[in-house]
Amino acid sequence: MNKEQAKLKIEQLVQEILYHDDLYFNQDKPVITDREYDELYLELKKLENQFPELVLPYSPTQRIGGTVSKNFPVFHHKIPFLSLANSYSIEEIHDFITRNLKLSQKPFTFILQHKFDGVALSLHYQKGILTHAVTRGDGSKGDDITANAKTIRSIPLKLKGNHIPEFLEVRGEVFMHLKDFQKLNQERLDNGEPPLMNPRNTTSGTLKLQDSKEVAKRKLDFVAYYLFTDEEPFSFDTDEKQLQQLKNWGFPISEHNKVCKELSEIDEYLKIWKDKRFTLSYDIDGIVIKINELSVREELGFTAKSPRWAIAYKYEAEKAVTQLESISYQVGRTGVITPVANLKPVLLAGTTVKRASVYNEEEIQRLDLHEFDYVMVEKGGEIIPKISGVLVEKREKNAKKIEFIKNCPSCNTELIKIPGEANWYCPNSEGCKPQIIGRIEHFAHRKAMNIEGLGTEIITQLVNTGLVHNVADLYDITIEKLLPLERFAQKSAENLYNSIQNSKNQPYEKVLFALGIRHVGENLAKKIANKYTSIEKIQESSLEELIATPDVGETIAKSIKDYFSNPQNLVILERLKQAQLQLHKHYEKSKASNKLEGMTILFSGTVPGYKREDLVALAESHGAKVLNSVSKNLQILVAGEDMGPKKLEKAKELGVKIINFDEFQKMIDL
Repeated sequence: MNKEQAKLKIEQLVQEILYHDDLYFNQDKPVITDREYDELYLELKKLENQFPELVLPYSPTQRIGGTVSKNFPVFHHKIPFLSLANSYSIEEIHDFITRNLKLSQKPFTFILQHKFDGVALSLHYQKGILTHAVTRGDGSKGDDITANAKTIRSIPLKLKGNHIPEFLEVRGEVFMHLKDFQKLNQERLDNGEPPLMNPRNTTSGTLKLQDSKEVAKRKLDFVAYYLFTDEEPFSFDTDEKQLQQLKNWGFPISEHNKVCKELSEIDEYLKIWKDKRFTLSYDIDGIVIKINELSVREELGFTAKSPRWAIAYKYEAEKAVTQLESISYQVGRTGVITPVANLKPVLLAGTTVKRASVYNEEEIQRLDLHEFDYVMVEKGGEIIPKISGVLVEKREKNAKKIEFIKNCPSCNTELIKIPGEANWYCPNSEGCKPQIIGRIEHFAHRKAMNIEGLGTEIITQLVNTGLVHNVADLYDITIEKLLPLERFAQKSAENLYNSIQNSKNQPYEKVLFALGIRHVGENLAKKIANKYTSIEKIQESSLEELIATPDVGETIAKSIKDYFSNPQNLVILERLKQAQLQLHKHYEKSKASNKLEGMTILFSGTVPGYKREDLVALAESHGAKVLNSVSKNLQILVAGEDMGPKKLEKAKELGVKIINFDEFQKMIDL
């Protein structure tokens, strides 16, 4: 292929992929499979690698990140990026409406929108191509974070359609869905890192990360709510029509926008979303009420700080007052000591709250917690409620200040603190029971060694009876050793034994993750396994070599070296090697056939004579991609025995083809 042919092909592939991006991320209507999409993407990437001078600025390959920004350039807003005036009562909203009715001589309506709890962002387009993405900053200037913004899939790199202004500014909100926030926090907890506070702060911090590759991993989303262009053909008479135009150009807009004519309609909307907001996949902290007609907005103008034609009605955070009963301390598998506040039960946002996050010693000091304080508890984006304040006026006169413990609550070992970290640690990794149990739990997890039947209670029993002291001991367990224990009969003992033996087939990267090396999560374990194809190669690598590994910085590299410097860990690794765990990389065998090529399949329920991993391996050997849940991307559901009714119902709603295992076997001619 010559350069001219490559140029045309690249342009065609870019347009095609952008089209499918819009269908998938903004319209939820994909028309091709993930595999077909990947093939288009790889073809484009291959051509761009061959002809780097032909890479288009709006190419989908530019979303993956890779730009490292030591600092962000300052960008001056053409139009002041003002914030909205806030209101916390219906009466203030009524005053706002009455005041504007008096000020304007024209009739007008209102448009109501969710106030996304995220980070405001301004996007600039020249001839339909994204050129700058700028934070609000102080309203007159902000940080240019274009490289990071390009990684957000819902932000168009190139606008749809032919009728596009020369210059366009679009403003909106970057936010994080709750499930992605919780998944991120769970990964941090699994890696011995402290959880992040809430989705909004996480979004803000993510946008300021220096490495755009890290931003791409966080799965941020974007919703548009404002456009500006000074070109005459693009003048609109209402905000509603502006939003529709934004949608036509490829921007995501909120599906919950509503135009209201009467005061009663506004009151009803505010009332409905007071409770309904908790059913959303993202956080909102209120409702934005704007005059819909743009000519009226122009007439009313601005104050020094905010527009006169808009106001934000903010819902109060769900709060409750209760009494602190005690602080208990939990020991994680990496030895991190986490304080938890035990509270007198109180009803909050429809649930009874008995515990609240305190995070670490610094948070206890910041709150100035004393014994039996009355505290304010609230729910936001947190996984469990947090203490947001103390009612000092209700504090007992001689109440003792709460001091962080000095010794491990389990083994009484003196705690240590790593310089530069907020957490305290118990260093007794081999003798502290919660750490031992936590490491075995992590090892047995379905994303690691996937040992079915080895839950917390069974692990605790095995540790308490002295049968297991570390993960290597699991492979010395026999059915005869299990039978004398409570909860074990012949069948249950056989099941656990077989599950432990089957775990020996878990691939190298799963074993690497299962070892529980601090800061090495599931995704990073895969990357390390790709570079270092055996456990010995990781052990032999220098600190400098590890630091040069993708996504491994100095902190993680030191953690890996520390793990392999511990003689006890080396003994465990040797025993795992003798137990024949996969401690080196195996390369894929050739496929049995391509009969299921490009298909997405889910197995649900049980199939006699087959374990789930056997079914997955069988489908993949014929070219299928096996999913873990029912979604819009699923094509075929193989229904086994005891399948859950909810999964079946959702599959029917999405129009997924449902077959039994006999029909599946016919597809591959078994």
